Amino acid sequence: MAINDPIADMLTRIRNAVMSGQTQVAMPSSKIKVEIAKIMKDEGYLEGFEMVEGENQTKKILRLKIKYVGERRTRRPVISGIERVSRPGRRIYTKKQDIPWVLSGIGVAILSTPKGVMTGARARQLGVGGEIICKVW
Repeated sequence: MAINDPIADMLTRIRNAVMSGQTQVAMPSSKIKVEIAKIMKDEGYLEGFEMVEGENQTKKILRLKIKYVGERRTRRPVISGIERVSRPGRRIYTKKQDIPWVLSGIGVAILSTPKGVMTGARARQLGVGGEIICKVW
């Protein structure tokens, strides 16, 4: 089955895993998915991620470890929301002065810029705009 929007598929898998209380989620890997996972780990939304070999050695699998807070019975996921902004059918670009604040700075916007994939705050520091991939809070 062909996936038209692999980033939306990644975000949906994360959202579904969080809602069902899973501790990890696996998906086909790509460079941009690894960069998004790296940003989410650095911002504290994921415990970690790893690349593993698939069934046949040609495809790699990205395995994300979802982060929770609290004890076993009262645990809550760190990710309370995740939203795809720019899609293949409608790309959303922003200038450096128009980079959105997610929940007044509580969340993070992930952008694809000419200097690589980074958070909105980092893009503001470097003075670059780009395509808004998603928002996480």
